[in-house]
Amino acid sequence: MFSDTGHNWKQYRQEDSIGAFSGNSNADSVVQHKLQHPVIARYVRLIPLDWNPNGRIGLRLETYGCLYNSDVVSFDGRSSLFYRLSPRPRPMTRESISLKFKTLSNSGTLLHAEGQSDHSLTLELEKGKLLLLLRKGRSSSLDGRHLVSLGSLLDDQHWHHVAVEHHGSHLNLTVDKSTLWVQIPPRFTHWEHDQMSVGADRGPGSRRSGGSNKDFHGCIENLVYNSLNLVDLAKQKDQRVTVKGNVTFSCAEPVFVAMTFTSPQSFLWLPGVTELTSTSMSAGLQFRTWNKAGLLLTFDLPKQEGVVWLYLSKARLHLQVQKQGRAPLELSAGSALNDCQWHSVELISRRGRLTVAVDRDEGATAHASPSFVITTGGQLFFAGCPNGSHQECRNPFKAFQGCMRQLTVDNQPVDLIMVQQRLLGNYSHLQIDMCGIIDRCSASHCEHGGSCSQSWSTFHCNCSSTGYSGATCHSSIYEQSCEAYKHKGNTSGYYYIDVDGSGPIRPQLIYCNMTEEMTWMVIQHNNTELTRVRPSLGKSQHSAHFEYTSEEAQLAAIISQSEHCEQELTYHCRKSRLLKMPDGSPLSWWTGGPGEGQMQTYWGGALPGTQQCACGLQKNCVDPKHHCNCDADRTEWANDSGLLTHKETLPVRSLVLGDVHRPGSESAYRVGPLRCHGDKNVWNAAFFDKETSYLHFPTFHGELSADISFLFKTTSSSGVFLENLGIKDFIRIELSSSTEVLFSFDVGNGPLAVHVEAGFPLNDNKWHRIRAERNVKEASLRLDELPAATQEAPTDGHIHLQLNSQLFIGGTASRQKGFRGCIRALQLNGVTLDLEERAKITPGVQAGCPGHCSSYGSLCQNHGRCVERANSFSCDCSPSAYTGVFCDREVSASFKPGTSVSYTFKELMLNKSNNALPSFIHSGMSLRAENISLSFRTSQSPALLLYVGSYYREYLALLLNKHDKLEVRYKLDSSKDAEILSSKVRNLANGQLHTVTISRLTDSVSMQIDQNIREDFNLTSDVEFNAIRSLVLGRVSDSDEVDPEIAQLASLGFAGCLSAVLFNSITPLKAALLHSDTSPVIITGPLVQSDCGSTSANPYAAETTDHLSGQSGSVGTGQPLVNAIRSDSALIGGVIAVVIFVTVSALAIMGRFLYRRKGTCQSQEVKTVKPEDGPELPFSSQTSSHNGPSDSQKEYFI
Repeated sequence: MFSDTGHNWKQYRQEDSIGAFSGNSNADSVVQHKLQHPVIARYVRLIPLDWNPNGRIGLRLETYGCLYNSDVVSFDGRSSLFYRLSPRPRPMTRESISLKFKTLSNSGTLLHAEGQSDHSLTLELEKGKLLLLLRKGRSSSLDGRHLVSLGSLLDDQHWHHVAVEHHGSHLNLTVDKSTLWVQIPPRFTHWEHDQMSVGADRGPGSRRSGGSNKDFHGCIENLVYNSLNLVDLAKQKDQRVTVKGNVTFSCAEPVFVAMTFTSPQSFLWLPGVTELTSTSMSAGLQFRTWNKAGLLLTFDLPKQEGVVWLYLSKARLHLQVQKQGRAPLELSAGSALNDCQWHSVELISRRGRLTVAVDRDEGATAHASPSFVITTGGQLFFAGCPNGSHQECRNPFKAFQGCMRQLTVDNQPVDLIMVQQRLLGNYSHLQIDMCGIIDRCSASHCEHGGSCSQSWSTFHCNCSSTGYSGATCHSSIYEQSCEAYKHKGNTSGYYYIDVDGSGPIRPQLIYCNMTEEMTWMVIQHNNTELTRVRPSLGKSQHSAHFEYTSEEAQLAAIISQSEHCEQELTYHCRKSRLLKMPDGSPLSWWTGGPGEGQMQTYWGGALPGTQQCACGLQKNCVDPKHHCNCDADRTEWANDSGLLTHKETLPVRSLVLGDVHRPGSESAYRVGPLRCHGDKNVWNAAFFDKETSYLHFPTFHGELSADISFLFKTTSSSGVFLENLGIKDFIRIELSSSTEVLFSFDVGNGPLAVHVEAGFPLNDNKWHRIRAERNVKEASLRLDELPAATQEAPTDGHIHLQLNSQLFIGGTASRQKGFRGCIRALQLNGVTLDLEERAKITPGVQAGCPGHCSSYGSLCQNHGRCVERANSFSCDCSPSAYTGVFCDREVSASFKPGTSVSYTFKELMLNKSNNALPSFIHSGMSLRAENISLSFRTSQSPALLLYVGSYYREYLALLLNKHDKLEVRYKLDSSKDAEILSSKVRNLANGQLHTVTISRLTDSVSMQIDQNIREDFNLTSDVEFNAIRSLVLGRVSDSDEVDPEIAQLASLGFAGCLSAVLFNSITPLKAALLHSDTSPVIITGPLVQSDCGSTSANPYAAETTDHLSGQSGSVGTGQPLVNAIRSDSALIGGVIAVVIFVTVSALAIMGRFLYRRKGTCQSQEVKTVKPEDGPELPFSSQTSSHNGPSDSQKEYFI
């Protein structure tokens, strides 16, 4: 402990914990300790914590220090110094103010500086915090002031160092050991102070300029402004200094002895001084605490007829008096008393009136008039009661933890020094002549905007609405890319993306377009529509600036971590040249890249620096003399379109078009959204094929908070994933057994370990995810989706993790217990380590790690097949009746009575072998088994749902009978009648969606409808379905060879919805809707794709967007369709809006009328199979959709 007065001691702390120093263990050795932080004091107190068990008790101490110069000035709350700094000190590249101060008052102005430019600077205390206020003018508006706060509990009567360093556009504010870097607005950057007031914020005779209502009461030491010692100027009575009031040049301060109640076992006992015959009493104290509850004072009434409790509850002061035979008396006053400010409390009982007062004139008072006398019966207990039974002290409340001072009993001050010397009263777990309370939220460990609250022993971070979680709001609750969301089973939609995890970049809402092939991150800007260029008077060029929905740092991170980025750039022109004048000078350009971007003179589809368009690169421009279609300067409409794919030049920031004002010139442009795919972080992996192999990286720096996440897969039962060592500290994550992961570390308090027991094998060669975090409050470890295991850190202990060796991945420094397997997506504090690049140059380690389907294959639903890729996987939906990223989006359609979908089984195709087909489809066109599944919705009965016919007058029919029940009819012997298998489930033509599954293996048939019990049947005729010819959905046109009843149903057709139709491996409805050009399917009548009302459909259906498809431009006579809202004419926009409104209203009324007339299943129409409505317009502002499949989507039938 140290002090400069011999009172008001302060504990030496290191790393926010109480400093302890070990001594020598023999008579000869010398133990030396260097303090982490310098101490300026006149007195030092040593408190023995433990004795050497061997030898005798003894101590020899030597201290080493430096000379210290001190110029001190003291203010009494009504005095001040005023300086006229003219001629003003010469301008300096760096301006600075430094001082030290000590005070008992929590508010007051330290100094106030002004200049002729009406700029002012004020340093003041407010509730124990230091405020730096910059003001322009006398206005109190927010625009005219800039406020910064730092420090806490600065009214503790100890010296505190303050420094302000001004560096142009920013300043550094330092209070003791904390420094805050502050970016200041331009209007506050020029400081020309020529006068300064110290101890007050106004000069002699001037009015108060605002801010604190109090002048400073305390001492200031070594006040220096730009190397000018202002205290020394005042001492020498310099003519530039004016003294107001009683200013002295020594630090005379009152002695207030405080005491600290450190634990729930703390208490102070004092004897009462009130005479037994007295009818009045009083008690008073001052306290400060962070806790909302705690006992302040208790005593018994005379003759133990009752008890009085003065306590805190919910940060309010409460008085409770219990007297035998009387109802309890309760009073309360004050609020928010746990703000760690000094609060005064007075309890007065006099002349039958009871008064409780908080903070005197500035606080609150409560009164009561009890019918009995309240005086002390003998002993008074502060903060708590002694352990064990004590008849005169009962505490039904929490014990008080905090500081008290200025105790009075019956208006007599309590001499706490006598208490300390055991000459008065008694105490336990009490620190006297010091207030050891600390502010755990001052240097807030709550990250990412989390709000800090605290009690005596700990702090809590409120992470709500921050997007982060954990004890210190360190870990992001969002994924870092769309790719990561996809591999959690999500489909297209808006998601919050946190590109750097626990790093400083905030999460942002981004659209993820998860197609079958790629997973795109789509970042919009303020104008992605096709926009017509309108001439502007007085301007020879048209310019556009693009603001993106993502912040600059997030944009840069997305582009950096993506494998590929692109942005569409389109220009439609008529008599409007694009890039070059006839003399070769540039006409138009765009800027792109980080920050403001760099000027680019090439167009979409071309290469940087070429001054060409895509047609110039492909040598197919309309005029071979030019490198862009538009540069031909023709009267017909033309366009130059293409994709910008060089990440260094993305995103497009601005666009300048130079040939838009000539007579007859017309043009329109479009800059599409930024689109990126491929997360280099997610798939960055390395394979360790030996237990002695490892990768090494620079030292990991996670002093106060560290998070580590990665995925692993292995067949080994143990191994070290990661290790980094210091002199004593270390951090390690390892697979300790085939079912357990261990996270261990040491920050100087001894090793701590957190482990998670999986309960299942982790060496199953499947990907498992580990997330470990360590901060000043706790350590946590999470495995896959199991609950996190946590280990709390010591309340007062070392908190800095100090490492100095290399970081080892897949092994240890001793090369023992190495890991054998794959590690992927390793991130430390949000930064991905490039395992692949390091693995390429490291023996025993291979870059990359295939085999993702073993872990992610389950995401492929509805018989979809997982396909391995080098750095990912995809779902092949060709065996499934569904489509989408995970084969989870139903393929369904609305049928009308005249609609027919006929799928033909060709003998040539059936004779070919295909591993995708079941083994029960033989080359003789005969089936001994079928698996049929579909969903339907209809109000029609009877109705034919599905019909399969053969060349031998055999058939299979699935229908609803007139009783609204489902029937399956098998006719597998042309000489016998069909066998009818009828379900018992009723009311299937109720307009609701129903799912049917039918399976046959030879003569055994099972049928299940929705969630009903499966029904089993047996066939009695033949078991072979010979020479199947076709499968028909809807109306059957060729029904001459079937039974009359079936023929009648077949001619009626089907009105309703069919979805996810699967016959063995054949998906006829999917073939008709998605692959009609390549499949043996014939469509008759209207077939409209629909969602069919399926409850299983994902709300975020994947959207496949076609961007240019590699076209470089075209020439035509049509005019581009542009977004009217982008036009400069508000009148045209208004007219179009009215027309659209009227049209939509008419369509809505018509649709409602038709819906009521139909009476059958009607679903929202998405697209028709035969897009033959008319010729396509040359240009459109809308983005077209893929109608044809990609190579991975095509379905091949054999």
